Amino acid sequence: MLAAFLLAPVMRVMAQPDPNFHIYICIGQSNMEGNPRPEQIDKENVSPRFVTMNAVDFPDSKMGEWRTAVPPLARPNTGLTPADYFGRTMVQNMPENVKIGVVMVAVAGCSIDLFDKDKCEEYIPKQADWMKNICTAYGGNPYNRLIELCKKAQKDGVIKGILLHQGETNTNDPQWPANVKKVYDDILADLGLEAGSIPLLSGEVVPADQRGVCAAHNEVMAKLPETLPQAMVVPAYGCEAGRDHLHFNCKGLREFGRRYAARMLGYLGF
Repeated sequence: MLAAFLLAPVMRVMAQPDPNFHIYICIGQSNMEGNPRPEQIDKENVSPRFVTMNAVDFPDSKMGEWRTAVPPLARPNTGLTPADYFGRTMVQNMPENVKIGVVMVAVAGCSIDLFDKDKCEEYIPKQADWMKNICTAYGGNPYNRLIELCKKAQKDGVIKGILLHQGETNTNDPQWPANVKKVYDDILADLGLEAGSIPLLSGEVVPADQRGVCAAHNEVMAKLPETLPQAMVVPAYGCEAGRDHLHFNCKGLREFGRRYAARMLGYLGF
């Protein structure tokens, strides 16, 4: 009994989240989940200080487990994402005692409504079977899966920001900034975070200089900070697109991920 009594304070200390474990929430549609297949260079030299929490089961690790962030990150059959080189760039430019983690839930083709907890149950049944299947992989409700995993992640570290890449499905929707703000506010409230306490980094869709088919949405996105002051828009000019001019290719995503990191590093004062 005496040993158990003496160990109890130690166990409580061990259970405290590590303030040097910085966690980022990643949400969005196909560019966030990853469209192009990672190349060999993308699978090499990933620092053990950059980890991802699985949102679904992977062949060699289970949902809810942390693993070194070797792509793919979203699901076993997805591709390279902006989060890959975001995390790599963060660990390269922060003190060696800082670890970076990402928690990603992303669904190709989805509207921002999929991440609105008050709209998703009505939204999902109206979608194509392939999108329903992706949602099924997330337990039938991607938002709930995201919150479940983030609460688990909060036991290990501290959530520092949200990375968003979404908008193609909502191109030219003037309500998009307000809808993003609602998702942001709900996430913070459901995770017990102070309102407005973390930044949201929103990456542009494939831009006009890459003949982006949804490039017009970048004009809507530019107004996001007017609605959500904590938002920072990450520019995509010059980031190479794939042949469909809807998705970025691997080279473009590497650069784009570094730009997400540059925005966050600047925010943190690095």
